[in-house]
Amino acid sequence: MSEVITPRPINSADELMKSYTEGMRYFQNAQLRGANLHSLDLKGSDLSYADLSSANLSMANLRGCDLSYADLSDANLEDADLRGTMLFYTNLRQANLQGARLDNADWDKNSPLFPNTESTKDPIQ
Repeated sequence: MSEVITPRPINSADELMKSYTEGMRYFQNAQLRGANLHSLDLKGSDLSYADLSSANLSMANLRGCDLSYADLSDANLEDADLRGTMLFYTNLRQANLQGARLDNADWDKNSPLFPNTESTKDPIQ
């Protein structure tokens, strides 16, 4: 039987940036609580199940990312590009979404975890 190799979770902003630069896009289960990811380009990455609670993602490019089941509670997503992201069951409690771009993002509209989007740019109707 062949062995399945599962990459270990990313656990620092430096490791995340280095891996992304090298072409990696799979960051499922990343442990980045409180990380400073300001203005980072992570377009198209899989960050599902990641712990990004209290992280600074202001002005980050998260366009087309999978953030399903991720913990973004208390995260700063001010002016972040979240267009086309998957936000199913994403914990966004107390997240700062001021100025965040959410057009074409997909989320469970019945989820209690998704905040009011009145202060965001181009919210989904």
